[in-house]
Amino acid sequence: MTSTQTSGQSLAQLRNPLVEQRADPWVWKHTDGYYYFTGSVPEYDRIELRRAATISGLSDAAGAVVWVQHDSGPMSKHIWAPELHFIDDKWYIYFAAAREDAPFRHRMYVLENESANPLEGSWTEKGQIITDWDSFSLDATTFRHNDEQYLVWAQQDPAIQGNTNLYIAAMSSPWTLKSKQVLITKPELDWEVIGFMVNEGAAVLKRDGKIFMTYSASATNHHYAMGLLTASESSDLLDPASWMKSQSPVFASCPETSQYGPGHNSFTVSEDGEQDILIYHARSYKEIVGDPLFDPNRHARAKVFTWNSDGTPDFGKPPADTE
Repeated sequence: MTSTQTSGQSLAQLRNPLVEQRADPWVWKHTDGYYYFTGSVPEYDRIELRRAATISGLSDAAGAVVWVQHDSGPMSKHIWAPELHFIDDKWYIYFAAAREDAPFRHRMYVLENESANPLEGSWTEKGQIITDWDSFSLDATTFRHNDEQYLVWAQQDPAIQGNTNLYIAAMSSPWTLKSKQVLITKPELDWEVIGFMVNEGAAVLKRDGKIFMTYSASATNHHYAMGLLTASESSDLLDPASWMKSQSPVFASCPETSQYGPGHNSFTVSEDGEQDILIYHARSYKEIVGDPLFDPNRHARAKVFTWNSDGTPDFGKPPADTE
């Protein structure tokens, strides 16, 4: 998304949690005035959408189930991190899914809907996004720049130590890559390799001649945190050298406010378009029993953010729950 140009005065703190038990939250503010929301449901078995005229209205908006996992085969297990995009007058949902007989063999898939309202009409399965090699892949996001559509996603490379790296490629359609995939970041810093060696969950923000890309790293417990890549809008986005990686996390756990593992974010703006809003998930407690993946309380949250004097985003610290 394109950022607002003025940060203005901070809004009163937004309602938090915004949507309970929705990890990997995605918000799209559309030209019809509605905010559309999706995220991973705790059962990981379906994709739900909701919409509201205000950000706070998303909390109580009715959800619509728009797609359900298959009984077997591809797309039959662990439906993760759906994102809703509007490209060339059609709606698309990007998501990752595994198989009932291979529950962590995730690949990326795309759905299409021609309706004006994506909570209505029919969703057509456009198939798997085919990458340069076949391996664990997830968290696809897409953006347009200089009339070129790009895909960014997380994928495992058997030749690189670790779990997932971030890649970018140009697209010939909303579900087809046309360029070779290019590695733009891999988990290598101390804060990126705790529990798991992970770079995932990218989100793109444009402002003042720069393209910012946030991502999340480490295990999905209190070590989970957000990093930042920066490129010039005039650079070749398929050149790894165009992307500068910040060495420290830009958004991380905050014991003072009892917020742990913030990440897998998206961006939107306030109703009047004057404020930039960070949408992300986090837990309100540190200690987790069992696998963090199956602890359902990664709640979707929202926070106004501002800008540093050097033009980079200032996400601050995750605020405490408001209720």
